[in-house]
Amino acid sequence: MPRTTHRLARRTAVLLLLAAAGPLFAQEAAIRKALAERIPRLPPIDEVRPSPVPGVFEVRYGGTEILYSDEKGEHIFVGGSLIETRTRTDLTEQRIDKLSAIDFSKLPLKDAIAIRQGTGTRRLVVFADPNCGFCKRFERDLATLKDVTIYTFLLPILGADSNAKARDIWCSRDPARAWRAWMIDGQAAAAAPERCDAAALERNVALGRRHRVNGPPAVVFEAGTRKPGALPAEEVERGLAAAARKP
Repeated sequence: MPRTTHRLARRTAVLLLLAAAGPLFAQEAAIRKALAERIPRLPPIDEVRPSPVPGVFEVRYGGTEILYSDEKGEHIFVGGSLIETRTRTDLTEQRIDKLSAIDFSKLPLKDAIAIRQGTGTRRLVVFADPNCGFCKRFERDLATLKDVTIYTFLLPILGADSNAKARDIWCSRDPARAWRAWMIDGQAAAAAPERCDAAALERNVALGRRHRVNGPPAVVFEAGTRKPGALPAEEVERGLAAAARKP
């Protein structure tokens, strides 16, 4: 192809792309403007993108929060899920899972308490606070799992003495035993020595902030999927099984 013809073809392709993108940019701008004016308390919008439904746009804010809007921002859907009826797939949940995913291989597991149960071949991460009631209930369920290694990142953010309790547990001779003794049996760990290196707790708080872990407990499966809250044991098992199926 002659050079002039090649340049013309490339220019034509660019113009076609811009022409196709023009209406999309205009719709995004209209949605951003309308929502900013009509819902001033809405956090800054991170992204606006078309949903699988014609005329409906996904509006993402706060990192992983999602609502849906028409193309002018005149009507929104909040707090619900977009379901694909043919396969009954929850597209909203699927999207949030993707947005909140954490690369398991990059987590600093040396800063976590490791508890091995059975063979320990399956792995999951938990963010927990020693003052968290839901975390205590969740710990009882975690203790029933088989053939799993649980990495618990102490995240002392809930109570005034959360850091002191976390420090006593982290600095004990057997942190795993001290953690379970406190969370399940209510047996407090002995006071930590003054020279104990508890810098991991500060790193854990920074890690949680970086990944928007705003409240414990939070679970991360080996495939990277993150789930908030004290999950039922059967849901944890499903998450572990799904992670095992990942290539």
